[in-house]
Amino acid sequence: MTAPLPWLGPHDPFPPPAQSWGDETPAPGLLATGGTLDVPHLLQAYAQGIFPWFGEGQPPLWWSPDPRMVLHVPEFRLHHSLRRVLRRFSTTPGCEVRIDSNFSAVIDACAHTPRVGQPGTWIVPAMVEAYEALHAAGHAHSVETWVNGRLVGGLYCVALGRAVFGESMFTHATDASKIALAALVCLCRREGVELIDCQQNTRHLASLGAREVSRTQFLQHVERAAAQPACRWTFEPLYWNALLSTPHAA
Repeated sequence: MTAPLPWLGPHDPFPPPAQSWGDETPAPGLLATGGTLDVPHLLQAYAQGIFPWFGEGQPPLWWSPDPRMVLHVPEFRLHHSLRRVLRRFSTTPGCEVRIDSNFSAVIDACAHTPRVGQPGTWIVPAMVEAYEALHAAGHAHSVETWVNGRLVGGLYCVALGRAVFGESMFTHATDASKIALAALVCLCRREGVELIDCQQNTRHLASLGAREVSRTQFLQHVERAAAQPACRWTFEPLYWNALLSTPHAA
């Protein structure tokens, strides 16, 4: 018989991720429920490889999947078509990548962009408020694709030291979210970030080079990377050069 899902009070510590309640249920990786979404609790969670994911009307649900989908930065798969898109984007006036220029607009767009096969969003108002607070504290960042002064795509992520956790992305123009992801890869290469957490396995992420690792491997990485100095969250056009000079992917 499965034990009850652990309920966290406002200041309760998280259970060890290896004791994930959901691993023996239809909800693999589900660790606990309850707690708060304030900045200290979110930082405790991410430092242990745990993230919140829940729907409207639910209490916070905390997850630590095993295996974990990650993108090793050197393994980013730059397909011919995306390479052409990036070359054109990087040399076209009015096309630019911005970092943290409008975090609120990015997370709002992520929350309201329809997803194939998903009737609603997990980026509920409580999550938006929580991650805007995390952004204000310097631990959440947006990577934005701008064309002629218009935000057309982007993503947001969480960062502790050189541990980077991807959260969500959106696009309002063809390839705009892919451009933002490629820009994040460029920034991570520049800053010595080894991998980007992708949380869940999707065909799209796998096509770009992401793959699964064990929870143990992932947590070892987080412990090591989070202890390193924080990244410089800036982007310069010259960052494209290292990525565009890599060998072609199939």
